Amino acid sequence: MNRSPYITDAPTVSIIMLKVLLALVPGIIAYYWVYGGGILVTLSLATVTALITEAAILKIRQRPVAPSLSDLSAIVTAWLLALALPPLAPWWLVVVGTFFAIAIAKQLYGGLGYNPFNPAMVGYAVLLISFPVIMTKWPTPLALAEAPLGMMDQLKLIFSNVLPVGVQLDAVTSATPLDYLKTQLMLKHEVADISAAPIFGHFGAKGGELVTAGYLLGGLYLIQQRIISWHLPTAFIAAMALISLIFNIVDPTHFANPGFHLMSGAVMLCAFFIITDPVSGPTTPKGKLYFAAGAGVLTYLIRVYGGYPDGVAFAVLIMNMCVPLIDAYTQPRVFGHKQ
Repeated sequence: MNRSPYITDAPTVSIIMLKVLLALVPGIIAYYWVYGGGILVTLSLATVTALITEAAILKIRQRPVAPSLSDLSAIVTAWLLALALPPLAPWWLVVVGTFFAIAIAKQLYGGLGYNPFNPAMVGYAVLLISFPVIMTKWPTPLALAEAPLGMMDQLKLIFSNVLPVGVQLDAVTSATPLDYLKTQLMLKHEVADISAAPIFGHFGAKGGELVTAGYLLGGLYLIQQRIISWHLPTAFIAAMALISLIFNIVDPTHFANPGFHLMSGAVMLCAFFIITDPVSGPTTPKGKLYFAAGAGVLTYLIRVYGGYPDGVAFAVLIMNMCVPLIDAYTQPRVFGHKQ
């Protein structure tokens, strides 16, 4: 039977998810180079937990297990959550967050294609609200750490909360540049003086800029492969850059420049891998621009005025709530009709 000329061979869900995982590899390699092998442990824990949780829930729901596990969507959720967590987070934190993301944020709503919220960001937000102290204990880049931990030491810290004799937790962890900037601004210091601290690089976090560049490279690969469109990442980055530029021009002593905000935190991970979730995001081209721009503005406002250093998760979840409204008011005109 001949196909109509407008029907093309679209890639399967498994192929799409596989390419997303491949696009994350440059960022993971950079992560490993900057922070050590702890990230590989976190990724493994999240992956195993996601697969076991998805299989168990599908069994309970009396749904076929193999097709859902083979589409790789659970692994994508697990990796996105793992990359948003501190790489030396205790094992149970990774398990709890991943379980919540898969069981509640994904399967409770019916599984892939039915979840109104991004599962990885739901899991992250729950952990951040429930365990704020642990979630802000980020490792110092190996190049700056007073006592760099080897792979075995990181394993002991993750699974047993044990550090080498004579090494204190403060010697291997530090505040992120976003957290440090917010704290120092509250102490009436100026941005120029704050950014002179060793944890800052040319634009964002020292070492973290390399991770951000890895996500950017992977994101460009996804656009080249037509897995995602340009609308969401472009609008998100442009909105972040524009609002941070306006604030910086008004008062450069208290508001960091756009380069810092774009190269810090989870901006590039969000722009290319999180807000591009086709299930929890809008479907219309114009709606994608509004959705991403709104997420960018909210991320910046939460960073500057909110109680958390980075606002990506909350910004995405808030905009997920607005998706039905955005789609309703951005539907393109039907051919042959004036409206």
